[in-house]
Amino acid sequence: MRYTCYHSVQNRLSSSLLSKIIKFKIYRSIILPVVLYGCETWSLSFREERRLRVSENRVLSRIYGPKRDEEIGEWTKLHNEELNDMYCSPNIDRVIKSRRMRWAGHIARIGERRGVYRVLVGKHEGKSPYGRHRPRWEDDIKLDLQEVGCAVWTGSSWLRIGRGGGHLWMR
Repeated sequence: MRYTCYHSVQNRLSSSLLSKIIKFKIYRSIILPVVLYGCETWSLSFREERRLRVSENRVLSRIYGPKRDEEIGEWTKLHNEELNDMYCSPNIDRVIKSRRMRWAGHIARIGERRGVYRVLVGKHEGKSPYGRHRPRWEDDIKLDLQEVGCAVWTGSSWLRIGRGGGHLWMR
């Protein structure tokens, strides 16, 4: 993934003149909105999710910088687990899933005649290419609901929840 917005501010994120609070504000207000633009409609593969996590960890390690090992007296990079423990906001996977489920509730309420509904939930016409099919947006919604702890959703039952005013988002 190209991070042109990240490259434009990477020197500021590693600067010792700025506090971590300001660096996080830069990350949340400049980098995240650009990276997550339109994520409500994404259908991500495992590889794409991993790339997003790697890029987020790259930014976080730039913000936190290296740590000093007291026993050896050397500077070492922070591990991903340490970065996630130090970063109090939800990780990028969770943000994408939350936004996707919120959008799914909206899609369920707008009705079948709208174009956005037909694009995201409609059935594919024509011949399928050979090989494994790419997961659809609706498949990702069902997986997100299972991850949150909802029962196994068959067919389009997530649509009934959204129409009934039920909430589909993660907190």
